[in-house]
Amino acid sequence: MNTLFVVPMNRPKLIYQFVSKVFPMVKQELNKWQRRAAQLPDASLRLQASESIRLKAFHCQGGSIFALYPGVKSFDAIQFIVAYQTMSDYLDNLVDSLEVQDELAFYQLHLAMQEALDPRAVLSDYYLYYPYRDDGGYLNRLVKTCQESLRKLPSYELVREEALELAKLYSHLQTYKHLALVDRESVMLNWIKPYLSVYSELTSWEFAAATGSTLGVFCLYAAAYNPQLSARHVEKIKQTYFPWICGLHILLDYFIDLREDKETNQLNFVAYYEDNAMTSRRLHLFIENSFKQAERLDYPKFHKAVVQGLLAMYLSDKKSMDIDIRSMTKYLLKASGLGVNLMYRLCCYLRKMKLL
Repeated sequence: MNTLFVVPMNRPKLIYQFVSKVFPMVKQELNKWQRRAAQLPDASLRLQASESIRLKAFHCQGGSIFALYPGVKSFDAIQFIVAYQTMSDYLDNLVDSLEVQDELAFYQLHLAMQEALDPRAVLSDYYLYYPYRDDGGYLNRLVKTCQESLRKLPSYELVREEALELAKLYSHLQTYKHLALVDRESVMLNWIKPYLSVYSELTSWEFAAATGSTLGVFCLYAAAYNPQLSARHVEKIKQTYFPWICGLHILLDYFIDLREDKETNQLNFVAYYEDNAMTSRRLHLFIENSFKQAERLDYPKFHKAVVQGLLAMYLSDKKSMDIDIRSMTKYLLKASGLGVNLMYRLCCYLRKMKLL
C-alpha cells in the first residue's frame, strides 16, 4: 500500500507531507526521465527534452499536490503526473524553441497528450510532420507510462471523456499559439469564438488561458481512484477546474511573465487586459470563483488548498515583484486571505532553500 493517506488532512499536515514526502518522490521520477532525455539520439530533441525538465521541474512539483488527494496511491499518482507534465513541457519546447511553425506538425505532436489519456489508444507517429524525429522512443515511453497508470484506476472510464476533452483543448491551444506572429492571433480567435456562448463570463484570452492548464486532468485522475465515483461529481469537478482553477493557474503564470514576454514578443494572455486595474479585477474574479466552486466538491479544503498553493507559488516568484506588477501582486495577496499569505511565506522560504 503506497497511499500516503486515505482521509482528508488539515492544511499544516498537507503541506508537511507535500514538502517532505512528495517533493523527494517527484525529484526521483524527474531524475529518471532526465537520464532518458540525455540519451535521445537527435541532438536537438535531446537538448529540448533535457532543458524542459531542468527549467520546468516546478510544474511537476505543483501538479503532484494531487498525489495527496484522499484515497490516492501516491507513488502511482506521481508516476502519472510527472510523466504527463514532462510530456507537456517537452512538447511545449518543441513547438516553441526550434523555429518550426507548422500547424499540422504541432497538432500531430500533441496527439500524444490525448492518447496518453486513452488506455486503449494505439500510438500515432507523433513526429510524422516534424523535421526532427529520432528520440529513441522517449515520447512513446511517456505516453505508455500514462496509459499503464490509468489501467489501474477503478473509475477511469467515468472521467475519460472529460479528461480527453481537456487534452484536446490543450492540444489546440499549443498548436495555434505557436504559429507565426502574423497568423496566431486571428487563428486563435476563430478557434475560441464558438466556445464563448457557453463560457460567456470569460474573455477570449481567459478561455485560452484555461485550456493551457493540466490541473483539471490531474484532478480527474485523482478522483478516479474512488470506486464509488459518480458521473454527477465528475461534472462538478470539470466545472470547478475548467474554467476557474485552470484559468487562474495559467493567468498567474502569464502575469509574472508579462515583462519577459513583452521583451521576447511572446503571446501573453494577461497583456490583453486594458490596464492594471482591469488585470487586478479579473484575476480577483478568478480567485473568488475558484474558492467558491471548490466548496461544491468533495474534500473542499483540499481543493481550496490547491488554489491557495497556486497563488502562493506564483506570487512568491521573484518576477512577481517586477516594478510593473508589484502593486498588483501585493493587492492579490492582501485580497486572498490569511491561508494564502501563510502559504506564500512558506513558498518564499522554500525558494530561499532552493527546494522550489
